[in-house]
Amino acid sequence: MTDTDPPLAPDDLAPRLMDVFALVGPLYRRVQRRIEQDATAPGVSVGVRAVLDLLREHGPLTVPQMGRAQSISRQFVQRMVNDAAAHGLVEAVPNPAHRRSPLIRLTDAGRAAITAVVDHEHALLRRAAGLTDAEVAACMKVLSRLLDLFDDVDVDAHPDC
Repeated sequence: MTDTDPPLAPDDLAPRLMDVFALVGPLYRRVQRRIEQDATAPGVSVGVRAVLDLLREHGPLTVPQMGRAQSISRQFVQRMVNDAAAHGLVEAVPNPAHRRSPLIRLTDAGRAAITAVVDHEHALLRRAAGLTDAEVAACMKVLSRLLDLFDDVDVDAHPDC
């Protein structure tokens, strides 16, 4: 495959993209199970891990900002923030931009927990050796295009995800 290959015809593209979805679902569920099985810190479920990682990457955020960033409902994010707070991994601080929507930030324990989790995940992912940068870039391009295709989905319509 090169950038000069012609795009697939829509009737050929749709089944190929369904093949991608057929791989992504089981992959996602296996990764979820592995994260929870290998939890290097107490209280770090897949959902809490997502919250901690967002805060590690972006600094303090509100619950609605985290929900939008991950395409998951505010209600689910709030439950994950509550779980993380119960384990001392995050704390709410006043938000100068919005009185009723506090900023959530990592505690020192939360920063240590997400650093340990990410380091462990990187060690696991190193075992996927043999992939080229171009292959990873192509994968990212396809998945990004699919994410954009479904950008109009209302994630708050189903608060359990």
